[in-house]
Amino acid sequence: MNQLFQFLLRQRNFLLFFVLELISLWSVFKYNDYQRTLYFNTTNQWVASLLAQKQEVQNYYQLREINRELAFENAQLRQEVFQLKAKQTPDLTLPYYISEAVLNRYQPVACKVIDLTTQQSQNYLTIDKGTKDGLHPGMAVISSTGVVGKILSCTENLSMVISILHINNTVSAKLKSSGELGYVKWAGWQPEVAEMMDVSKYKKVVKGDTVVTSDYNAVFPPNVPIGIVAKLGLKKDGNFHDIKIMLLTHFSTLQYVYVIKNRLAWQQAKLEQSKPKLD
Repeated sequence: MNQLFQFLLRQRNFLLFFVLELISLWSVFKYNDYQRTLYFNTTNQWVASLLAQKQEVQNYYQLREINRELAFENAQLRQEVFQLKAKQTPDLTLPYYISEAVLNRYQPVACKVIDLTTQQSQNYLTIDKGTKDGLHPGMAVISSTGVVGKILSCTENLSMVISILHINNTVSAKLKSSGELGYVKWAGWQPEVAEMMDVSKYKKVVKGDTVVTSDYNAVFPPNVPIGIVAKLGLKKDGNFHDIKIMLLTHFSTLQYVYVIKNRLAWQQAKLEQSKPKLD
């Protein structure tokens, strides 16, 4: 306490000057309309600017929650799309009935991407769901615009996805306009470009056609977009089209994906494993 008094005593001249300055400033703004108006306008601008910056910061952090909610809503809408597509059938001479189990076969699960690569020859993603959420290896992974890959391995809370941008990963595909079958494979360099393989040169292919997953795909639901035909040519052997497609999934900005739970996958696998072996 004595040290405090000594300090105030040493600084008494400065403190007296400071108090008198405050009184002078108060008098100026108190008894002069122009200075008082200028003071209030300036302080109001400062306060408004600070409040605006605060609101921008709050909005930025709220975007994460908004994006998460939108991803879950999109998952519900995508399930409805799968159901509607399952009901669509070509004109048949006989009546066709689709069971409730087949109609609700696919269930999307929204997941956040927490890590990914695009510049390697073998690229992967890590997502924030695992076995605890009902995921397991082999499940399809798509984005809001197209195919992403399939789950390679899982822990309790995380999963690793082998990307379509992987030189050893292929996706059974077809041309949307004609239904011509083939498969999509990434060449290993441009993350926006892949190739559609095994399409006979005698089949009609046009630029701008959409490439989608085939009806006989063991991993992906049918008719999920993959890419757009961007360039046509002939392979060196002269028997197949050389088709370059622009992938519809933008991996560089990918934040959320949808893992597709196939409720009938185990039944299909069991049936196919029970095929009799012919001598």
